[in-house]
Amino acid sequence: MIKKVLLASLAGLMLSSPATRAADTMDPALREKARRAVDGGLHYLRGQQQPDGSVLNSVGITALSLRAFLESHRGYNEGDGAFITKQVEYLLSKVNDDGSICESLQNRAYNTAVALNALAATKNPKYADVIAGGRKFLLGHQIDEAEGYKPDHRYYGGIGYGGDERPDMSNTYLALEGLKAAATDPKDPVWQRAMVFVSRSQNRSESNDQSWAGNDGGFVYMPGWNPPEFANGTNSYGGMTAAGLISLLFAGTDKNDPRVQAAYQWMTTNYTLDVNPGTDTKHGLFYFYNAYAKVMAAYGVDEFVDGKGQKRNWRNEFAAKLVSLQNPDGSWVNKESNKWWEDKPQLVTAWSVIALEQVLK
Repeated sequence: MIKKVLLASLAGLMLSSPATRAADTMDPALREKARRAVDGGLHYLRGQQQPDGSVLNSVGITALSLRAFLESHRGYNEGDGAFITKQVEYLLSKVNDDGSICESLQNRAYNTAVALNALAATKNPKYADVIAGGRKFLLGHQIDEAEGYKPDHRYYGGIGYGGDERPDMSNTYLALEGLKAAATDPKDPVWQRAMVFVSRSQNRSESNDQSWAGNDGGFVYMPGWNPPEFANGTNSYGGMTAAGLISLLFAGTDKNDPRVQAAYQWMTTNYTLDVNPGTDTKHGLFYFYNAYAKVMAAYGVDEFVDGKGQKRNWRNEFAAKLVSLQNPDGSWVNKESNKWWEDKPQLVTAWSVIALEQVLK
């Protein structure tokens, strides 16, 4: 039964939205530049593959690279040869007995989540059992009663890296994306438990029972805490607000829900592509770009008015920004911050290509 459900769902894993009208609102010249940028990024990633198909000997980065190829406008698939199949084989070689997909005991949830997205994107029924195993692992990794946590605990419903006992909004969003890709039943309790954690990570006191919560509608890294690199206490910032908003959408929360509206309002009011919004730094900037493109495509609005009253076409502006940041060899890298591996062009290039592919949908 599990396999039948998975096979029936593999073709429609991502959130559906009006974003398929991108050609109607996007400048044709920018659209073509974005396509060429994607091609350049994929060419770079192909050159980074090791003989075993891996990129930097990492399940996570290999999975992101594979996803970038499979979701591109070129329509790459396993029939295109070893540059696709070797990446798949590398991921399959890292499947563990507990269902996780990881090369070590560290970051098991993160790696499993991104691997599920990549394997699901192959649309190959041969991987249904592996996807089901990864889904089971992520379901068991969620913090809930099984780990001795009651619903009133601030960690309840969250998911961490795996190896780190504390959950966070970033890994929760990625795990939910993986569970969505693995065709997890929308009625599974995992979604409602996750929404408890997500709501407690939002600066919205009407739906957050934590005493620290403000009311601007944005999100923090985890309930009551942000990375010290941002030095902004429990102020909302762009990367986590995008992660929180798309988590709400993954869980089936209606767009008219006050939590969704508040998060979207924060993102549009604080709009900028020059820094990670809500901060004065470029730490985590490309993580933000990746999450921002996903959530805007899923939300289904092509234009918005920012906090300064200016009308924005997010596809045009986002494509222009990423194209301007691409290196001559096709790669992207965060030249102003090495936090969270953003000094590694293999990771940042995969993120950037996936982001542009959201623009081009």
